[in-house]
Amino acid sequence: MKCPFCGHETSQVVETRLSDDDTSIRRRRRCGGCGRRFTTYERAELAMPMVVKSDGRRVEFDARKLRESITVALRKRPVKTQDVDDALARIAIDLRASGAREVESRRIGEAVMRELRQLDQVAFIRYGSVYRSVGDLDAFKRLIEQAAGKDGNGRG
Repeated sequence: MKCPFCGHETSQVVETRLSDDDTSIRRRRRCGGCGRRFTTYERAELAMPMVVKSDGRRVEFDARKLRESITVALRKRPVKTQDVDDALARIAIDLRASGAREVESRRIGEAVMRELRQLDQVAFIRYGSVYRSVGDLDAFKRLIEQAAGKDGNGRG
């Protein structure tokens, strides 16, 4: 570990502890050059899979873009920011837990649909009408029935 004070390449770990939130390791180090102490934190990096778009392009997962699309669907709806954050976290956990290096954008879209169905029916219909490219009244009616729980899957 490079010393932040003098740039020396060698340091000695003098103390190691689990962080207060149990998500990282805190290490106190002493520089082998100048002798000063400094603290480092280690945290596991859980990379998100690449997203395979419908046209075959591969792009990095963009949590901001996902939040934006959900926020647009929820515009002027009575849903708390914390509920949106929780939904986004569940989607991210699901993607990481899959262990896949790549995931089709369709899978992410379906995960958003599941979350929005629980959060707000109107947002579910807004998002679904764009995501599923609803082009006629019959398809729109099926989407509304799905939001109401009458989707033919034993629900409703």
